Amino acid sequence: MSAPKYWAAACAELAAADPVMAALIARYPDAVLADRGDPFQTLARAIVGQQISVKAADSVWARFADFARHVTPGHVVTLELDALAACGLSRRKAEYLRDLAGHFADGRIEPARWKKMDDEAVIAELVDVRGVGRWTAEMFLIFSLRRPDVWPVDDIGLQKAVALHYLNNERPTPPMLRRHGERHAPWRTVATWYLWRSLDPAVVQY
Repeated sequence: MSAPKYWAAACAELAAADPVMAALIARYPDAVLADRGDPFQTLARAIVGQQISVKAADSVWARFADFARHVTPGHVVTLELDALAACGLSRRKAEYLRDLAGHFADGRIEPARWKKMDDEAVIAELVDVRGVGRWTAEMFLIFSLRRPDVWPVDDIGLQKAVALHYLNNERPTPPMLRRHGERHAPWRTVATWYLWRSLDPAVVQY
């Protein structure tokens, strides 16, 4: 998976404007922002993984996918909540998955429209689903849609990295972080990715 087409230009502009970014970009030259593929499955996995470990989430997802056989909106919307719960999902997450499937199945969510929609419009469409909050929607914009200018102020990792590199380890409030992010526009996704990397050298994937 190659980096998005805008990545090189974004890195050049960020590095020219900000010495911290210049150092981070130089430190991590192997930039890859992977595309996670199918939008429905990506969002479904995000719901399954909420508030549990990656290992536990992978186990529950495998059981769910094995039971469902076809992880498509039209099929998942027909599955019984009790059967979904038997896969290891909480009753609430089972309801969230069915609600997500319903949004795709009836066209309230239509990925083909997203190319013509700005970030906030896509986020509004996604957070209408039960169990999908703004942070999950923003991660989807970064990792699935690979939008260039997403700045997730509620993300703990981003807060920690900005505190470390810019604020003498003082954790910023969301309004402070929002103001700080303006210096990285219109490439805030790229800045976020490098700031995450500075905390964890492993390539961040969602």
